[in-house]
Amino acid sequence: MSKSILSNKEQCFLCGKQYGLEKHHIYAGIGRRKISETNGFWVYLCAFCHRSKDGAQYAKTSDDILKKICQEEYEKNHTREEFRKLIGKSYL
Repeated sequence: MSKSILSNKEQCFLCGKQYGLEKHHIYAGIGRRKISETNGFWVYLCAFCHRSKDGAQYAKTSDDILKKICQEEYEKNHTREEFRKLIGKSYL
């Protein structure tokens, strides 16, 4: 299992809860889940922050925030072009 580039703490990345955690792949869809896993583009989220109607899996706002934060972290060591080649577009 790859390490997350954002946080490997066993707590929800959004609210800090330490129970009921689920792994959230920040970039999902055809082929992107594997890319997310390989490159550490994932975080732990509690079930509420992951699956509720306001959670990262369904709410565009939460999802976009995670995508931007992840891309910013990736670009500390890589170029935006490298990111685009992996994910197909920029979120910044």
